[in-house]
Amino acid sequence: MTSTPSETAPRRTAHPWLDSYLEHLLVVRGLSENSLSAYAADLTAFTDFLDEKKAPLEGVTQQSLSLYLFHLRRKGVKSRSLARYLSTLRGFFAWLEDEGLVQGNPSQYLENPKLPRKLPEVLSVEEMSAILQRPRTEEKLGYRDRTMLELLYAGGLRVSELIALKAFDFDPQVGVLKIFGKGAKERLVPIHYAAQEYLETYLRHWRPQFSPKQDFVFLNRSGKGLSRQAVWKCVKRYALEAGITRDISPHTFRHSFATHLLEGGADLRTVQILLGHSDITATEIYTHVQSGRLKRMHSQFHPRSGMKAKK
Repeated sequence: MTSTPSETAPRRTAHPWLDSYLEHLLVVRGLSENSLSAYAADLTAFTDFLDEKKAPLEGVTQQSLSLYLFHLRRKGVKSRSLARYLSTLRGFFAWLEDEGLVQGNPSQYLENPKLPRKLPEVLSVEEMSAILQRPRTEEKLGYRDRTMLELLYAGGLRVSELIALKAFDFDPQVGVLKIFGKGAKERLVPIHYAAQEYLETYLRHWRPQFSPKQDFVFLNRSGKGLSRQAVWKCVKRYALEAGITRDISPHTFRHSFATHLLEGGADLRTVQILLGHSDITATEIYTHVQSGRLKRMHSQFHPRSGMKAKK
């Protein structure tokens, strides 16, 4: 079947440099359609600003970018969104420089907006155990749900990674999942023995009862792959049944996975690899866990810990 233009290339923009950059993101970096649309929107907003100022893209300077960020802030754009706009522009101008289309990167020395540090919502080990116990595993839907919840927590999977799983992505000999994350990046994630048992039993005994019409691991009543919304509703349902009224989502399982690993003694670099973060700065949001654990270890093992200072 021949793909339509919208399936094979990002939407055309008002400037050929933008079109070429979006094509680079699609072909070389393998970004998803949603990511491409977000990049296109951010860059088009910037070129629209330049058009209003009658300023050519070819002549953009650091001052031009500073004025644009000031313009966005005056419009009420918050720091987190400003950081996203700046990240998009940095990537774009770095590519232009690499391609020899501009001399120097005007975004290189712009300061990042200060972001409020928001710690992720995390479930305790007891809360996680309570949720995992809720599905009725004597029924096919319940067993499917228990297996999904086990994998979310055992592997720290994104919901998009969970619903994209196929049977051949699981190697039962070594207990490893092959995960295709953001940007089609592949990583291998080990899962513990209990999660392996649930997955093997589900694939062998329960999944055929869904009369599969697609080759995804997790199926709905019609035998087709689950949607993100279906997994989200599943998590919300079992969290409420477990008496947890906080705002819980599938991503909470991912945060809990990382937090519990660090609390158990894993290092940040290992957690980065397991989560599939390309940059360790994305994993550093969990460093509050490490600092707390280090304080407890220091208090427990330092020879002068517990000694009172002399007056």
